[in-house]
Amino acid sequence: MEVREAGTEFDCGLKMGGKVEVILNTQLKQQKDPKEAITIAISARALFDMEEEHELFLSEGRETFETFQLTNEDVPLKEGIVYPFIKAVQMVNARLLARNPEEKQLFEIILLSTHSAEGGVRIINSVNYYGLEISKFCFLNGSDPSKYLHSNNVKLFLSACESAVCNALKKDIPAALMLHQQYQTAQEHLKVAFDGDSVLFSDETDVVFKEKGLDAVIKYEKDREHVPIGEGPLKEFAMILGEMKKKFSPENDPINTYLVTARSGNDMGIRAIKTLRNWGLKIDEAFFMAGSPKGPLLSHIQPHIFFDDNARNIKGARAYGIPSAFVPSGCE
Repeated sequence: MEVREAGTEFDCGLKMGGKVEVILNTQLKQQKDPKEAITIAISARALFDMEEEHELFLSEGRETFETFQLTNEDVPLKEGIVYPFIKAVQMVNARLLARNPEEKQLFEIILLSTHSAEGGVRIINSVNYYGLEISKFCFLNGSDPSKYLHSNNVKLFLSACESAVCNALKKDIPAALMLHQQYQTAQEHLKVAFDGDSVLFSDETDVVFKEKGLDAVIKYEKDREHVPIGEGPLKEFAMILGEMKKKFSPENDPINTYLVTARSGNDMGIRAIKTLRNWGLKIDEAFFMAGSPKGPLLSHIQPHIFFDDNARNIKGARAYGIPSAFVPSGCE
């Protein structure tokens, strides 16, 4: 589960209680329909590069951090790891509305910060500076973000706070840890890549492999070839993307989805393919890596986000500048 690098600190300043401040973004031309929208929640530190500011918070405390933010509130924050994904999501919204101006099933983005609204003006100003379509800002004053995800019907939560991600996953909310990194992504389309086991699928096969080894897991998969694999934490979000893709003709589809799994195609690929078929989920391209490094392939795809539960795969993808979303398993 460990993905942190030397010197990396994930302390998010979470505490019990805390006043929650919610600010609607009145600069948006059109607010999304909360009953129909696909809500994605992101943390401020995932959307923007706030590593220096976070280091100040850890070393000098909340008051010094907020004073710094107030002093620099007109200085836009730098783009963070989730930024290109959000811009691509906005592109999909624009394409949906161009196709049907009455479309209601749109992506809605809400931003969560564990800090106060007083120190959050710089975040709001940065959102407006980049023209990001954030519907509302939730300043939690140290409260655990996962407490507010269900009430907002969040379908995906991306955060730079490990404990917040684990808390969300324990409440069955799709979530992933996004760490600051250098990145490169495709300019066209929304490209999303998923690992298989413990991400798109459940961890049942991983458990057998860890407990009994490769030969046993191959037999396990062959014996259950016609039994769909259990659902993983990102299955629902993948299904949502699949439904959105159906709104477009193949030649005009702005969404590309990928399965990049460590499974081998010959021994363990058939059950995975049949599971996707059973779900009615069409993936644009599926790659069965048979344990090979995923980084080189992902560098060719250049997804806006890559979900994986394996720290080695995350590290390998990051080395190629791929925005990597760690889905921790076994959160305590």
